[in-house]
This record gives sequence, C-alpha cells and structure tokens, in this order.
Amino acid sequence: MGVYGYSQDKDAYLKRLRRIEGQVRGLQRMVDEDQYCIDILTQVSAVTSALESVALGLLEQHLSHCVAQAIAEGGDTATAKIREAAEAVARLVRS
Repeated sequence: MGVYGYSQDKDAYLKRLRRIEGQVRGLQRMVDEDQYCIDILTQVSAVTSALESVALGLLEQHLSHCVAQAIAEGGDTATAKIREAAEAVARLVRS
C-alpha cells in the first residue's frame, strides 16, 4: 500500500466523509417523510458542495505530493501523472 498525499489528513477526510454520509441519510429521511421539494434541493446542494470540497482538497494534495514527486523524477512517469491529474480535473469540472 502506497503513501498518498492525503495520508497525513486521512482522519480528517474520513470525518468529513462520515458527515456527508449522515447528510445523505438525512436526505433519504426527508424524501421518506415527504418533505418540501425546495428544502430537499437545498440539502442536496449542501451535500454536493461538501463533496466538491473533499474532491478539491484531495486534488490539491495529489498535485502537491504525487504529481510534484513525479515531475521531480521526470520521464514517462511525470507525463503520465500530469495527464492523469488533467483528466481528474476535467471530470470534476464536468460533474
């Protein structure tokens, strides 16, 4: 198992993801209880923002750790890591 850029913040990420999981369970409860549509949409927006925040944090750490290390090493690995990061950014932008 490798050491990744987020490893030092792993506990914080897990805590944030558990909080998001709780928000999603809350959404399920709201739908089950026939809550008002706009209230549900507001909570969906909050969950989406929370997930985007996690994604951006992970991306930043990936760039500063994994990609920076690959660039320092150079060669095909650097090119592959840069391409991989660019594809991840494109997926985030499209979502």
